[in-house]
Amino acid sequence: MIRFEPRENVSRLNSVAMRVAAGLIALALAAIPISAAGAPVLEAYGLMLKGAAGSLFAASEMLTRATPLILTGLAAAIAFRARLWNIGLEGQLYAGALGAVAVGTGAVSGPPMLMVPLVLLAGALAGALVMLGPTLLKVRFGADEVVTTLLLNFVIILFVQMMLEGAFKDPMGMGWPQSEPMVEEAVFTKLIPRMRLHAGLLMALVAALVLHVAMARTTFGFRVRASGENAAAANYAGIPVTATLIKVGLISGALAGLAGVGEVAGLKGYLTADISPGFGYAGIVVAMLAGLSPLGVVISAIFIAGVFVGADSMSRALGVSSYLADLVVAMALLCVLISSFLARYRIRRIVRPDAPAVEEVPLGDS
Repeated sequence: MIRFEPRENVSRLNSVAMRVAAGLIALALAAIPISAAGAPVLEAYGLMLKGAAGSLFAASEMLTRATPLILTGLAAAIAFRARLWNIGLEGQLYAGALGAVAVGTGAVSGPPMLMVPLVLLAGALAGALVMLGPTLLKVRFGADEVVTTLLLNFVIILFVQMMLEGAFKDPMGMGWPQSEPMVEEAVFTKLIPRMRLHAGLLMALVAALVLHVAMARTTFGFRVRASGENAAAANYAGIPVTATLIKVGLISGALAGLAGVGEVAGLKGYLTADISPGFGYAGIVVAMLAGLSPLGVVISAIFIAGVFVGADSMSRALGVSSYLADLVVAMALLCVLISSFLARYRIRRIVRPDAPAVEEVPLGDS
């Protein structure tokens, strides 16, 4: 008989080691489909590493891919810490991108010192407003935010597509469903000349640092953790759980909206319906791999981005499907979930004592 017993203390070092091991195990498991595809495993991983960090261009592409993942990962981390299950990061990202385009394509004019903060504010506000509805439904009526946020993804994306075919469509776009280009004053500065890496990375790193300090050193962070651990006990202790959840929802939506701003104002320069290949959903994986730690989100996002960028390079060189990256990410998440469970619970085998022997009584005795 097997019983799971909770561990009294789980050290931070042990938790980090378990997550690192989970990532390595996921890479080891991915060797099976690579080998089945007929590709040499060691060469494939060598090409993946070279494609992700083998040159300045490769490293810049990896960090470019990591930028929206950091922001969506932070959005998921703070929401999940309060047990507010925000699955609508993808829709909030698109809402943020739409807000940035609404302001940054000529509706307002000014110098970069005015336009860039205004675009950031518009995107953050759009993402926050999208998350406000599901949060209010949860705290007021007990509606399941997993369902409401997930369904809102499709609503927002369809709304963006409608706007790109209508009011926001670029008349000079030769019929393609895309917005007008952002004005030059609203575009993020490139960090490396002639490469795609932009100042949105700095914004994401600052957001991670600010969120780390807020969660670890402020009363707000304590309220978020308390509300997530036990909302009833936190409410009994005088913590305003409802107000805390609303604040968390707004912050989470704003961070996801900023990811959309970065993709529009930093990378493409205009909005299209396929601006995100799933950064919102990948952000959930990033947050889980990081153990909901804001600083861990940065490392986790770089790892995930490296897997995606490296898998693209490996695919071109060996003819292996680039969908292998999705497989690695999925297995990494599964391994992290299992390792997190084993870090919190120990498995104990219990041997049942033998049943006592029954004394046989002869039929003739009374």
